[in-house]
Amino acid sequence: MISMCDPGWFDMSSTEQDNEEGPPISGCSLFELLRAEAASDNFSTIKHKSGPQKKLESLLSQSGNKHCADCGSPDPKWVSLGVGVFICIKCSGVHRSLGVHVTKVLSVNLDEWTEEQVNALAEMGGNLVANMKYEACIPGNLKKLKPDSSIDDRSDFIRRKYEQQQFMNSDEEFCCPYPRPSSSYHSRSSNNLGAAVDKKHFEKQATSMRLPGLGHAFRNSWKRKESDCRSSKKCNLSLGMIEFVGLIHVKVLKGTNLAVRDMVTSDPYVIISLGHQSVKTRVVKNNLNPVWNEKLMLSIPDYIPPLKLLVYDKDTFTTDDFMGEAEIDIQPLVSAAKAYERSSIHESIQLGKWVASKDNTLVKDSIIYLKDGKVKQEMSIRLQNVERGVLDLELECVPLTQ
Repeated sequence: MISMCDPGWFDMSSTEQDNEEGPPISGCSLFELLRAEAASDNFSTIKHKSGPQKKLESLLSQSGNKHCADCGSPDPKWVSLGVGVFICIKCSGVHRSLGVHVTKVLSVNLDEWTEEQVNALAEMGGNLVANMKYEACIPGNLKKLKPDSSIDDRSDFIRRKYEQQQFMNSDEEFCCPYPRPSSSYHSRSSNNLGAAVDKKHFEKQATSMRLPGLGHAFRNSWKRKESDCRSSKKCNLSLGMIEFVGLIHVKVLKGTNLAVRDMVTSDPYVIISLGHQSVKTRVVKNNLNPVWNEKLMLSIPDYIPPLKLLVYDKDTFTTDDFMGEAEIDIQPLVSAAKAYERSSIHESIQLGKWVASKDNTLVKDSIIYLKDGKVKQEMSIRLQNVERGVLDLELECVPLTQ
């Protein structure tokens, strides 16, 4: 495991004294941070946004989408795509734990959106339509979430709302047995709906969005034992209560001299995990020196686990073959990102260095540096528990202060 907590690591933070910091970036939301960075780099990046991004921001500017669909926090910057709502960073952690059979969470600013994804989100109608469906029947004694609600309250409410669908009025022929809530936010959302909701479209969305939950319930009803279900629910509940402190972009650049697994070559891909999250690269066919240049993103839990990498050879008819692994301690990178979160320094400066030696898996020295307001780290890692292979990576940490 690569760690930077021993004498081999030295801090270059004294260089900050030679670079006077200007006034801090106004506000502390993730959007403002990224906007300030983009503006300082090049104003054209704002003027030439892609078509999907422009359409996404147009959806976000609609009155019903200016607050988190679950707790009402202003200026949400995350989307729960499976249920079609804009949400805040605190609620996004719970949505992630619902599983991909229910929804997928994307960042408005940090993810690359496709036309299909934006069009699907637009067709769902946004927060107002979703809340008319998922909050149609909230018990009078149950309070809607607020921006300062606890993680436990968020997990309980959001799971009941989307996963268990307890607040839905499933059949319009029956009257809702509960009185409607008197929450000011809920009332404001309902009043703003007006003519914007197309009844035919809403009925279509309500039907299509129910299918994943039914399929999941059907599979569970005959494939899983009751004890397995209980343990799974307990695990998912704990995942929903995780606080996230930031995002880490992992750019997998290339592999060098990887192990042979298919006669004379391999079809490698990389799995990256952080805590309970996992993402993977595409498969590069017939190549022992693959070039991915692929950027992946993970949320950083507050307890900051090590970043784990696994390399496999893709096989069609048999189990994929192991091609090596590595672990990286990202705490120094996260600490540096937090320390320079509001820095106005735009020239490139070195913040620290991890020296390669026979006691670690680095091929060459790894540098943490600040460039254009972004804290990054470059690494060349020798894969472990395998005969050979090196991975080149670039890490970037973005603190979440929304």
